[in-house]
Amino acid sequence: MAYEDILYEIKQGAAWITINRPDKMNAFRGRTCEELIDAFTRASWDTSVGVIVLAGAGDRAFCTGGDQSSHDDQYDGRGMIGLPVEELHSVIRDAPKPVIARVQGYAIGGGNVLCTICDFTIAGDKASFGQVGPKVGSVDPGFGTALLARVVGEKKAREMWYLCRRYPAEEALAMGLVNTVVPDADLDAEVDKWCAEIMERSPTALAIAKRSFNMDTEHIRGIAGMGMQALSLYYSTDESKEGVKAFLEKRKPDFRKYAK
Repeated sequence: MAYEDILYEIKQGAAWITINRPDKMNAFRGRTCEELIDAFTRASWDTSVGVIVLAGAGDRAFCTGGDQSSHDDQYDGRGMIGLPVEELHSVIRDAPKPVIARVQGYAIGGGNVLCTICDFTIAGDKASFGQVGPKVGSVDPGFGTALLARVVGEKKAREMWYLCRRYPAEEALAMGLVNTVVPDADLDAEVDKWCAEIMERSPTALAIAKRSFNMDTEHIRGIAGMGMQALSLYYSTDESKEGVKAFLEKRKPDFRKYAK
């Protein structure tokens, strides 16, 4: 597959998959998801690869979720909501090797969900995390909610989703969303250090350990399937469309006029 939205590189046994849309704050559209799925599948079954790094180009954002400029009722790709995000989430979990999220700048919305799903999150000290769905007429009714509650605790996960606040890297570390925080200038060196340690471990033992961890939360995949079906219906409502319109028009949405 020829990549337009991502970069793919192997460095010392680590496959670096970088969302390369810095002008869009590394938000993903349909094509971005397709390329990420292809790249993760490629890295997963390349025996020369022992660890996968998911990154975002530039210094402003790791990923800010779905590209709202590609969202008109549905997004611009395939799947129930026009983005094959269920497949993207699954391919990250199903990769038989650890996946590290390398986070600089914003990890918001779907970007925060990617951090939740990755095995590790290594953040620069200026990174910022949070959810945004209820502010723009959306939600992640699967791993982004249910798995997040396992990662940071039920109360904190509900706070993140209901209030849509931003959390600096050190606070994300304290709640368990992040493994370590380093100065932005040291971020690549820290990721390389973790990759080197992983490359010294038994790949089969790591694969079994990852499958074992995932088995405990595998039922969330079913929740996500049902939830995405509901989300597809929600996207066709005036309430959801108000969120997208307000975002693009840079104003506060008025969701309450659609309350039933």
